[in-house]
Amino acid sequence: MALLIFGCFFLYPLFATVRGGFFHSDGRFTFAYLCEVFINPIYIQSLKNSLAIAMMTTLVALALALPLAFFSCRYEFPFKKVLSALVLTPMILPPFVGAIGVLKIFGCHGVLNAFLYKLGIFSSLPTIDWLGRYKFWSIIAFEALNLYPILYLNISAAMANIDPAMEEAAANLGCAGLKRFFKITLPLTCPGVFAGLTLIFIWSFTELGVPLIFSYDRALPVQIYSMLRELGNNPFPYALATVVLLVSASFYLIGKKFLGRENVAMLAKASHGSTFRHVSFGKKLFCTTFFFVVVGLSLLPHLAVIAYSFSNDWFGSLLPNSWTFQNYISALGHPLTVSAIKNSLIYAGLATFGAIIFGMFIAFVVARSRFFGAGLLDTLSMLPLAVPGIIIAFGYLVISQKGHLFFCLNPINDPTILLAIAYGIRKLPFMVRAAVAGLQQTSVTYEEAAASLGSRPINTCWKITLPLIFGNLIAGALLVFSQTMLEVSDSMIIAQKQQFYPITKAIYEMVNLLGDGPFLACALGVWAMAFLAVTLFSTSLFMEKKIGAIFKV
Repeated sequence: MALLIFGCFFLYPLFATVRGGFFHSDGRFTFAYLCEVFINPIYIQSLKNSLAIAMMTTLVALALALPLAFFSCRYEFPFKKVLSALVLTPMILPPFVGAIGVLKIFGCHGVLNAFLYKLGIFSSLPTIDWLGRYKFWSIIAFEALNLYPILYLNISAAMANIDPAMEEAAANLGCAGLKRFFKITLPLTCPGVFAGLTLIFIWSFTELGVPLIFSYDRALPVQIYSMLRELGNNPFPYALATVVLLVSASFYLIGKKFLGRENVAMLAKASHGSTFRHVSFGKKLFCTTFFFVVVGLSLLPHLAVIAYSFSNDWFGSLLPNSWTFQNYISALGHPLTVSAIKNSLIYAGLATFGAIIFGMFIAFVVARSRFFGAGLLDTLSMLPLAVPGIIIAFGYLVISQKGHLFFCLNPINDPTILLAIAYGIRKLPFMVRAAVAGLQQTSVTYEEAAASLGSRPINTCWKITLPLIFGNLIAGALLVFSQTMLEVSDSMIIAQKQQFYPITKAIYEMVNLLGDGPFLACALGVWAMAFLAVTLFSTSLFMEKKIGAIFKV
């Protein structure tokens, strides 16, 4: 049953997308459309830009996350607990909402120009469009500062699992300092590095919201989005989507080959206990400063969005010229947002319910059964993390067109079912990983004892197993619900009528409205930020320090 669902709502959309890029409308096979992607100068430039953004974003995120994770796992330094918590703050702001704050800081009449004028560098208020000049690098810097926590969580979890005896043995043999880090520590964390790098590369390569907000149209996701209205008679959206899928799959497989190998067998970490090194004052100062700089830079978009949400007049000044709370009231009462909030609650609620049922079933098969296809099912359940969101959303749009199997779910009529399925499949890995983690940490002897006393499997599951993993299930459900409430790719592509807009598409539409639209969009973004903060905090409480396991690929 699970394989059938995956076949219909994961593999079939991908197949329909790829097929559209290789076949004429009359069914004849062709490479012409795919070749055109590598001939047309606009498509070539878009592909180069998307690849460059993804590669540079991944490298910058690695340069930030790797030292942060190492310092956090190995050293004691001032304000460590507070800074380690603040490092994760970018996760509470949807990326394209943060992009609104970046526009306010670096725009023609933004904070940076006002700051330069205050310093006396310019005799009159400058109108330099910093984003217009450095739009490409701005996207890279912003996405890296927004996505590095994913890599930080994975590397931290991998480093925490390293047996300290292995590093101590290396030190006893004369391998110390940077040499020990590159020869011992870093290779042992490769699985965690691979998981984080894969997610960041695919995420940044296929990110749609940030380039749209930055008006950066020479990127493959934006090219695909701009051609959705021609889906019925234009083969090139299919060809572009196929190229995106092939590039993402190639990166995943190459990374899996060289970085994602199985963990090295180690003694139980508990037998040694994790130890933190007490270092010199200079190193402590460096660690604290590095954390402060990264956290400070990553919080700039948050602060700008919050300030923007409290203003109704912010033009050419360091801070808003006037302050008001009315934007928050208006944002929740605006006709566009009232229906959007209701829609998102319905979509996310249905998706979360489906993910709980389906995820628990997969987790039980993977962790408790001896079914020969358990490994395949586990792999399939993780694949939505490795497949670009825009491709899955595009595939759902394709299979709901006339002549396809799921035409009855065409989003033009009502996208509720299609969006709920899309959300659920996209975020299912979070639920599966949370449930599997709970089952792996719970001894099977409790269930065996209940069975030996005559308890039926369904009663054992309901009265023994589920209460034991309840915290993990709640954590997974919270993460699925919060992520689906603020999903971007599926929302932007599948929801096509205003009456069906979810929150994220409503925010995007508000940004483009004249008058108070941007202020209301930021207020709604702050509501979203608060919602994400609460759900992620609740998830971390239920998962304790194992939230990084949610993002494993």
